[in-house]
Amino acid sequence: MARHLITSAIPYINGIKHLGNLVGSQLPADLYARYQRGRGNEVLFLCATDEHGTPAELAAAKAGKPVADYCAEMHEVQARIAQGFRLSFDHFGRSSSPQNHRLTQHFAGRLAEAGLIREVTEKQMYSRADGRFLPDRYIEGTCPNCGFESARGDQCDNCTKQLDPVDLINPRSTISGSTDLEQRETKHLYLRQSTMRQQLQDWIDSKTDWPILTTSIARKWLNDGDGLQDRGITRDLDWGIPVRKGDQDWPGMEGKVFYVWFDAPIEYIACGAEWAEANGLDAPAWERWWRTDKGASDVTYTQFMGKDNVPFHTLSFPATILGSGEPWKLVDYIKSFNYLNYDGGQFSTSRGRGVFMDQALDILPADYWRWWLLSHAPESSDAEFTWENFQASVNKDLADVLGNFVSRITKFCRAKFGEAVPEGGAWGEQETALIETLTARIRTYEALMDAMEVRKSAQELRAIWVLGNEYLQSAAPWVTIKEDPERAAMQTRLGLNLIRLYAVLSAPFIPDASAAMLAALHSDDAAWPEGDLGAWLGALPADHTFTVPEVLFGKITDEQREDWQTRFAGIRT
Repeated sequence: MARHLITSAIPYINGIKHLGNLVGSQLPADLYARYQRGRGNEVLFLCATDEHGTPAELAAAKAGKPVADYCAEMHEVQARIAQGFRLSFDHFGRSSSPQNHRLTQHFAGRLAEAGLIREVTEKQMYSRADGRFLPDRYIEGTCPNCGFESARGDQCDNCTKQLDPVDLINPRSTISGSTDLEQRETKHLYLRQSTMRQQLQDWIDSKTDWPILTTSIARKWLNDGDGLQDRGITRDLDWGIPVRKGDQDWPGMEGKVFYVWFDAPIEYIACGAEWAEANGLDAPAWERWWRTDKGASDVTYTQFMGKDNVPFHTLSFPATILGSGEPWKLVDYIKSFNYLNYDGGQFSTSRGRGVFMDQALDILPADYWRWWLLSHAPESSDAEFTWENFQASVNKDLADVLGNFVSRITKFCRAKFGEAVPEGGAWGEQETALIETLTARIRTYEALMDAMEVRKSAQELRAIWVLGNEYLQSAAPWVTIKEDPERAAMQTRLGLNLIRLYAVLSAPFIPDASAAMLAALHSDDAAWPEGDLGAWLGALPADHTFTVPEVLFGKITDEQREDWQTRFAGIRT
């Protein structure tokens, strides 16, 4: 039994995420986790909310709540929505957890001992009205490049130009709106990534099987301009993990916290500790996943993320782990995704544009969204969500192919043989040929899922569904029964067993429909189709009862599509 550690990029706490966020990390990670469990492998699938940094403080201030209370509430909201989408995390943690506090401070101490942290005195914007230094995102002003009046201190959302707060025209505090700003000196800690450039280069070069999207981004950051730069790992904020060396004070760093991009990836490991504690397990239970000296050498660790997260996961986080000098498990494979755009524009959390996860679940069950998002995953290039494409895909794939097959064979059997599997004779030539074709298709499907080729896996699964419809249409048991009832019974028995096959193979993509198919068959046997498929397709014996299920997938009407297009054409408030 193989062991798979799987992490999804952890979502910011500031609000409910849109469908682009979902398909860029959590959903394909869940697909892979469900598949590996289905193959009988041991899986630890971890995710958490990213609760530190300026986005959390700003969102809490906007909501009029203490930041700790806001984060606790939003963690519950995100956990509930994740459950709604059937994301099968073994644990959904929090980067503000005590475990992450301890581990982040531990790593900082190890890096300091290794000479990989330096103190830097620099100038930052200070707001006299607020009585505090302002991180980049606490400052807004007019972009000097495009004239956009709400550009942030780190980047203009309109033209995407990277900025420094001093570049802004008429800068102002987002806290108080004050323009009474000045530059003052402050001291911060920097991770000396530049000293590890060659070590990181060699590590990335060794990952010859990684997606080109992942390695190209990593190499760009390594080699563009002056190459890998040292990076600040502290901030002048109230909310965050206090700067300490392990359990020791850090002189000169009083009142400062670690930068969110330092502590957030460490939460992957801390989340394992949270999982163990939540389940009454001791430290060795999570260390066997995360420390190579405690059993993690045989673990395959896979990360899923959008392309904007790649630099931190290929450079900064590995620099932290390698620099610690401790035997932590490094990632084996990073599956990165491009962007999903929305109906001619971009999804945007900050602007409220697009369909958000809670809204999606309000109008349709999770499987509809899971299927479309995964079958259109933005792997090789950016993809675009349109309501017309969504309607067509749901209706053709889920309703016309899979749903139609399940409905036809169960209703036919009920009408002619009752709600029990009929006996019939042995497979004939047509059935043997179908089983051979299905076997080849299933092996292809497995190979694509193993390789995390999400869209191609969906295409192969759909092709397997199509084979059932083609067989049913060709065998035509409703015609056969008039001349050869025994053969029609055999064809019907095979058709009912094909439903079980589809339930098992489809579970990673559409878990609710999979469960509904197995429930209709009065079966809880979800064993993967290994070995002789012909024998496997005889698992439902004669006289085994079933229930004709409700409509598996309803079609999306033009009226519904038009209503949703109108409803989600604007900006979410």
